[in-house]
Amino acid sequence: MAGSLLLPARRYQSEIMSLLDKTVSVVTSAGKRYEGKLFGYDPNSQSICLADAVDDKGEKYTRVFIYGHAIIEITTKEEIIDLRELASILERHFPQMVKYIEDARVIVIMDRIKVTEKGVEGTGPVAERVRRIFEEYLRERRAK
Repeated sequence: MAGSLLLPARRYQSEIMSLLDKTVSVVTSAGKRYEGKLFGYDPNSQSICLADAVDDKGEKYTRVFIYGHAIIEITTKEEIIDLRELASILERHFPQMVKYIEDARVIVIMDRIKVTEKGVEGTGPVAERVRRIFEEYLRERRAK
């Protein structure tokens, strides 16, 4: 039974990690709202750190730390790339050469080309092909 609970917990952690460096809106149990870049996350306490945050009164803060027990809601309007889906697409083009490392939110192709939400790292013809697949994937998602 503990194993069956592990998958949703890992997926939850992965979802929170996918929000790192993205603009989020956070509502606290005290009714305050902050918007800023998710800068840090503590998986033990589920506390977060926002960078360049603005509260609901327009006050600006370089950093805001919010304890996990005080968070009611975290939302974002920014696009989040489904790296698992992208890895599946890349696997069709590069059979048995694609690894998706969920915790790190990175896809590795042929142990030398990295793909993250920010793009493709690597050079050469294979990296260029991966970059074209990545860009096509983004275009198709935005068209939906």
